[in-house]
Amino acid sequence: METTLGRPVTHHRTSNILKTTVLLAAMSALTLGVGQVIGGPRGLLWAGVFVVVMNFASFWFSDRLALMMNRAQPLPPGELPWLEAMTADLARRAGLPMPRLYLVDSPTPNAFATGRSPAKAAVAVTTGLLNLLGKRELAGVIAHELSHVKNRDTLIMTVAATLAGVITHVAQMIFFWGGALFHRGDDEDEGGSLLSTLGVLIVAPIAATLLQLAISRAREFDADASAVGVTGDPEGLASALSKLESGNRALPLDHSPATAHLFIVNPLSGRGVMGLFATHPSIEDRIQRLLQMR
Repeated sequence: METTLGRPVTHHRTSNILKTTVLLAAMSALTLGVGQVIGGPRGLLWAGVFVVVMNFASFWFSDRLALMMNRAQPLPPGELPWLEAMTADLARRAGLPMPRLYLVDSPTPNAFATGRSPAKAAVAVTTGLLNLLGKRELAGVIAHELSHVKNRDTLIMTVAATLAGVITHVAQMIFFWGGALFHRGDDEDEGGSLLSTLGVLIVAPIAATLLQLAISRAREFDADASAVGVTGDPEGLASALSKLESGNRALPLDHSPATAHLFIVNPLSGRGVMGLFATHPSIEDRIQRLLQMR
């Protein structure tokens, strides 16, 4: 049986499918409850329609949505032949099909993988990453992202990113429109608007917490170790992580926070409220573990 770090790949696949199902169910129940509280029967009906669309889109189109939220563009064939050749070689060593390659036009050095299965996988890198890292370091980063694909992490990670993005936009709509879309016909006073606002303030932290709990920080340690199994070069990945940490602190990524957990290192500044929702283990811990593999 195919294994990763001594654990069957089928275990990762089954575990992540179960977690995805639980996540979708929790978000569905939460959405229906908010619709009922804010708009009564009418709100429940609209929430039910939204739940169906949300679940369908999250499972089948979450990879495209994650790429779109980060403004990733397909890498034209032949534009960076050395990157294509490197990725193809690493994918072959990992026993994976060649993923689709995407480029994010951003000076922030980072990368992420997405896709509900290895056959549908995509790896996106920023222009800042290509400009900052040497090929040895870049190989470690690509191998890390391919390891997420092999470990079947990308399904739950991408679905969580999509749900977080949807919840953020819906919360903004309710906040700015005062819940007018979901109000009961006999409740047009300010109390309804206040209730909608309070609902947003209560639901948003709960939803954020659920999404954070769905993403295990241990996935990054596993992907680092799996990457070393592919490249045989723990120092290359350790050097890359050190540079990426400095690069992202200097130039935080100006994209949706909902997809922060997809990236190899935290793309946000880590200051303020976002520091309370750390989706990655510390770079120091990751580098220490990598150097112990020498």
